[in-house]
Amino acid sequence: MKLSGRRESTNFEDRRGNGGKVAGIGIGGGIVAVILALLLGGDPSEALQQLGTQTTGTTEEYVETEQEKQFKTFALQILASTEDVWEKKFREVGLTYEAPKLVLFHGAVQSGCGSASSAMGPFYCSADKCVYLDLDFFNEMEQSLGAKGDFACAYVIAHEVGHHVQNLLGTLGKAHNQMARQNETDKNQTSVRIELQADYYAGIWGHGEREMFGSIEAGDFEEAINAAQKIGDDYLQKRSRGTVSPESFTHGTSAQRMRWLKKGLQNGDLRGGDTWSGSYNSL
Repeated sequence: MKLSGRRESTNFEDRRGNGGKVAGIGIGGGIVAVILALLLGGDPSEALQQLGTQTTGTTEEYVETEQEKQFKTFALQILASTEDVWEKKFREVGLTYEAPKLVLFHGAVQSGCGSASSAMGPFYCSADKCVYLDLDFFNEMEQSLGAKGDFACAYVIAHEVGHHVQNLLGTLGKAHNQMARQNETDKNQTSVRIELQADYYAGIWGHGEREMFGSIEAGDFEEAINAAQKIGDDYLQKRSRGTVSPESFTHGTSAQRMRWLKKGLQNGDLRGGDTWSGSYNSL
């Protein structure tokens, strides 16, 4: 991506120097694929329960590296881009866009949805309308997932902002209310619908970024699509345990995630991301 000279959003909070509690589980070794299966939009409180993690009372001092300074600049430029794109998209349909705040943290953080570890990956909390990001995750994407490139990292942020768009449109609240009354299988299927729509919205952002700023370079879209493939539930389950359990999917298969992201990238239409009206098997 060509981002030189682009504005950085001021709508952020940097909590990396707060000495947050360090979670009892980290990203590494054989457990990494299980943790990564929860990334990109999972409910922090539910995922923490599933992982069985508990925070300890220890703290660690935070010192920003040069690489993290670069990651921060990049994240704030992408956040600014999502603000510009979604403001325009909402205005086109007669709505007003309210941008989310980006919270940078290191190790662990307390959000409006509860406490969460970096092992959760980036997440959106509808209770406080914030996107939470530990910048170390950008390294994990390349080292643990093989998802390389700046546009792949931008896709991660855009996906979480996609959940914010769902929240503003009322979709996320309705889905969460529905999930509270569902059995486990139906709840997982609703979760997949939520995540695939957020992938579509991430694609809308990419489409708008190209139209408004012309910053997209050869291979950028392919980087995001590769990232979507690497975080499909089937891909992660097979990688971590060698088998696949479709009934436990919460984010969608690699094919589904790539398809909905591509669809958003291609048409950029807010009205085209309906993951709700069709049958689950047709997603």
